[in-house]
Amino acid sequence: MSTAKLEDSTQRPLYGERIIEESKIICFDNPNKKRIYEISIQLPEFTCKCPFSGYPDFAKLNITYQPNLKVYELKSLKLYINNFRDIKISHEEVVNRIMDDLVNEGLPHWIHLNAAFNPRGNVSMQLDIFSGQKRN
Repeated sequence: MSTAKLEDSTQRPLYGERIIEESKIICFDNPNKKRIYEISIQLPEFTCKCPFSGYPDFAKLNITYQPNLKVYELKSLKLYINNFRDIKISHEEVVNRIMDDLVNEGLPHWIHLNAAFNPRGNVSMQLDIFSGQKRN
């Protein structure tokens, strides 16, 4: 492969980058609307950038929710989460934005988002956000 061809392929967004950039949360119909149940999703490789330093921040996201009429499609959720990797955003803002999007798209009965950020500079941070009313 020539150097010119290699340089050319790195200048435009690659197909994976385009898919991530265009991603949005997709939901499908809850297969059992009559039953109250919980779904837990782990996303252990979340990244965004610190808005002050530009350094990467890493976190494990845990989503637990009780679906109402819709259920989150996992691949779309993964791609949506990957879209934050190059965005300079605070921990508080990104977790609230993700929660807003989850609530607006899925309309769950109840949802809990936990974000456990890896330590940086000897400081770690964990955020927990809840929305809705948990049902028994």
